[in-house]
Amino acid sequence: MILVRDVIDYLENLAPTALAASWDNVGLLMGDADRPVQRVMTCLTLTDETVEEARDQDAQLVVTHHPLPFRPLAKITADTVPGRLVWKLAAGQISVYSAHTAFDSAKRGINQRLAEGLDLVRVRPLQPADDDESIGTGRVGEYEQPISLGDLASRLKQFLELTQLDLVGQTDRAVARVAIGCGAADEFLKDAVEHACDALILGEARFHTALAAQAHQLGLLLPGHFASERFAMDRLACELGVVFPDLTIWCAERERDPLRRI
Repeated sequence: MILVRDVIDYLENLAPTALAASWDNVGLLMGDADRPVQRVMTCLTLTDETVEEARDQDAQLVVTHHPLPFRPLAKITADTVPGRLVWKLAAGQISVYSAHTAFDSAKRGINQRLAEGLDLVRVRPLQPADDDESIGTGRVGEYEQPISLGDLASRLKQFLELTQLDLVGQTDRAVARVAIGCGAADEFLKDAVEHACDALILGEARFHTALAAQAHQLGLLLPGHFASERFAMDRLACELGVVFPDLTIWCAERERDPLRRI
């Protein structure tokens, strides 16, 4: 019999919660670690669609990237979106686990997977921890032979299975060193400049961050917050399926990027 805590133990070995940002809310956020589990769903975000899928498919555990709840809830009622989702999950006795920024930063976390998917070498944290330079937030890596910014964009689109992304900079610019921050990580611009990077990949960025990248002659690629992280939850479901072959594990099929280009 496999318990929720057995899956949690694997997840916390993969992405130790100590790696999470101080402002984050990670770990087992709802449920009972000692309950048996047979069906597990991964997703990027808990929404009405993913919660209904979890209930319809009889999931006992949801591994979500973005925490729910993220901030303390004074009330759990259907009058607010977080309250409504928590109420539905609790009614279905569905446990919720999130690693969020711990998974972003882990040695086999999202930023590392992005770097490896782009064939970067000498990959290391962009913001290393004070006591261990092998761990930290973001990633920076290099190409043995420089490629163009346009080629980097093509590699990123292929890896994330995209047809479009936003770009700042000239596509013929030579790129040898690349910084990476999945999701929303505008604060990595300063680190990318300090590391003399030629390009920075973020999930999304504010307009003024794009202007700052342009002023620093730093190529900026923005595949979208959803695309920069969702792929890792899909792969995590596959990995969990290998580790726990007796469980039914899948990535949410009803989850969609709320942003569309038309």
